[in-house]
Amino acid sequence: MSRTSVASRQLGRIAATAVFVNIAILSVWTGAPQASRPHPVQTPPFNAEVSQGSLITIDSEGRPQSVCPLKHTDVQVEVSGFLARTRVTQQFENPFPDKIEAVYTFPLPQRAAVDEMTLRVGDRVVKAKIKRREEAQAIYEAARATGHVAGLLDQERPNIFTQSVANISPGEAVTVTISYVEALKYEAGTYELVFPMVVGPRYIPGTALGKLGGGWALDTDQVPDASRMTPPVTPPGTRAGHDISLKVTLDTGLPLAKVYSPTHDVTVEQGSRSHAVVVLRNEATIPNKDFILTYDVAGGRIEDAILTHRNGHHGKTGFFTLILQPPERVTHDQVTPKELVFVLDTSGSMSGFPIEKAKETMKLALEGLHPQDTFNLITFAGSTRVLFPQPVPATRANLQKAQVFLKFRRGGGGTEMMQAIRTALEPSDSQKHVRIVCFMTDGYVGNDMAILAEVQKYPNARIFSFGIGSSVNRYLLSKMAEYGRGEVEFVGLQDDGSAAARRFHERVRSPLLTDISVEWGDLQVEDVYPKRLPDLFSAKPLILTGRYSTPVKGVVEIHGMVAGRPVIRKITVDLPAAERRHDVLATLWARTKIADLMTQDLNGIQQGTARAEVREAITQVGLDYRLMTQFTSFVAVEEMTMTEGGEPRRIDVPVEMPEGVSYEGVFGWADAPARVGHRSRGRFQSFPKAAAKAPALGSYRSLGGMALEAFDESESWVRQEDARTQSANLISATLHRSLAAIVERLKTKNSRPTAEEATFVTNGKAEIQVWLEDTSEETFEQLEKLGFELLLEPRTGKLVIGRIAIEKLAALAELKAVRYITPLMTGA
Repeated sequence: MSRTSVASRQLGRIAATAVFVNIAILSVWTGAPQASRPHPVQTPPFNAEVSQGSLITIDSEGRPQSVCPLKHTDVQVEVSGFLARTRVTQQFENPFPDKIEAVYTFPLPQRAAVDEMTLRVGDRVVKAKIKRREEAQAIYEAARATGHVAGLLDQERPNIFTQSVANISPGEAVTVTISYVEALKYEAGTYELVFPMVVGPRYIPGTALGKLGGGWALDTDQVPDASRMTPPVTPPGTRAGHDISLKVTLDTGLPLAKVYSPTHDVTVEQGSRSHAVVVLRNEATIPNKDFILTYDVAGGRIEDAILTHRNGHHGKTGFFTLILQPPERVTHDQVTPKELVFVLDTSGSMSGFPIEKAKETMKLALEGLHPQDTFNLITFAGSTRVLFPQPVPATRANLQKAQVFLKFRRGGGGTEMMQAIRTALEPSDSQKHVRIVCFMTDGYVGNDMAILAEVQKYPNARIFSFGIGSSVNRYLLSKMAEYGRGEVEFVGLQDDGSAAARRFHERVRSPLLTDISVEWGDLQVEDVYPKRLPDLFSAKPLILTGRYSTPVKGVVEIHGMVAGRPVIRKITVDLPAAERRHDVLATLWARTKIADLMTQDLNGIQQGTARAEVREAITQVGLDYRLMTQFTSFVAVEEMTMTEGGEPRRIDVPVEMPEGVSYEGVFGWADAPARVGHRSRGRFQSFPKAAAKAPALGSYRSLGGMALEAFDESESWVRQEDARTQSANLISATLHRSLAAIVERLKTKNSRPTAEEATFVTNGKAEIQVWLEDTSEETFEQLEKLGFELLLEPRTGKLVIGRIAIEKLAALAELKAVRYITPLMTGA
């Protein structure tokens, strides 16, 4: 089929139908998903002399080229009560003679509800739209291809995000602002605000498959998106030139005390008793560790409180957050014997300061064991080591053996955490002990969700996690403790290990409130989270968030156990008919619901094969409440300006190595990629200079504790799935939800179309937009064989518009050349 002839035959028909032309014009900003196009490799300059303060890009031989596009990040935080609204502004500039695409991987708090993004180009500000991830990538790709300035924000993990900005002209600046809301941590009279500044280097387990992103790691069968979450890291002797400024405005409503940052040098200006402004003293701070701010409020503890919001925006639904103060700690003489298993991460990223801090904390924790307790000690890196065949009594002799074993542990190798999880969480044979597992790690792994799915399999063990370091994986460590019904503690490299050990023993021996349940009485509430209420081990409140349909005043009963005795608390709650304040409660509820939905298929989300119903439920909440998720993205296109010069050159922005983390412990020597002949036992993947040569090497190599699993492109490296499952996943990822619904309807032989379907289906044929991998004659011949009627082929982008019998939609989606398909209708 000749494209020209077909298009000519159809244009007369289209000329009479202006809607197709209008949609074609709108659709030049849509295109193929970003992940499908190849990306050049970025490699750090291992032997280069680069001046401090310069942000550099690297050529294929590891030589510095020029400064990079991310110039500065500004963070503005406004705190009101226990809620914080944060705006992160990233300033990108193009120092190159050609237009570029800047790609930056960065962290945000794991509980952040990201609900806004704007793109500024000159005087124009474009508000981003929330779209299904595939659709957002298609829009961004088309804008990139047609020369429009565009921004795309993707979520790789709940705490890792990727910002892409396309078509920045030489000498021009583009500013992206991201906004999110979160609830602050409160414990024992102290609030804590955390802003993470750098993504630490993740260990990537599994067999290498290829590389779709711009990171230093190869994608593997266990972490298919590894290359999207491992940004290039600046080597020793250099630094990333982009810096960060930060300002926090506190408005607590109660007198403030002890406003303090344990991590950064700050200035505090207190305007009134309840109002203060905190700023980084150095506005050019290097972003290489988490910013932490703590402050106390008068009273030492918060009171029970109910916050509500109901204004008709979400129909008749109201939202509430119930904050319940913890009980007083009660000590009792009877101590239940416990079985404590201590697990220490001895991988390369823990080398040096982190492992010494972890050993210090663990040594003190061992010293605090009760004689009736039993214990064991496990270490893991590339392999797992267990000190005793089974838990032993906490005698002086056994504790001495453990201290000697601990003393000689050193950091090196990969972070094979899965086997350590399984070894540590196997239920104890003894029925006389409560099994408690204490993990000490930085959590630098790429298979976060697979680890959490494994933790879910052991409901009888209690998990207490200690995050050791300056920029740890707070998402993984917090969720391990949550799913393990324990608590998480973060120990900085300058923190007091003895204080953390004392808190651990206090929590384990005397929980504040256990076996918690809630009776709502006459209150008509629904979708209350968390569904599985945690035990309270520290003086922090129990926070419940949910929805209500009927305004009513009633009594909530909280049941629990304190020191082995049952207790009941009754709290009067008023759910009003109207309350315009606290509109962020709806956003926080939706973010909590998304987190709960993820727990239903963590392994599937990790592998990119989430069950259809889970994927769709998460997607719909993201769209309804305008939130970032694994399956929704923000995209913005500046439509008024079109750049020239063809495809932009991609630049992956390098990041700092987290403070205290040994570069050599993670990546080996400063010239590691050049030393491809070296072999060691590590299982991390190497930096990309060696990775780029992997197919030619045809062997397994490791560099300073980080391994490169080379692959042969001529071999089949994709693990074969059941053919029907693979086909269903492909169709689900390629078709817009409205089209996927038609495919499902036809499978069930349901002949009744929906009202939405009727807007783009006529006489059994769907009018659609199709984004293609290529526009070759072979591709158009394949379309013709399926009966695809070409209505319009825009001159820009790989987009065609036409119609096809609905029975052929599934076959169309399975074509290799087809990237994404949407219906031709308003709002599609």
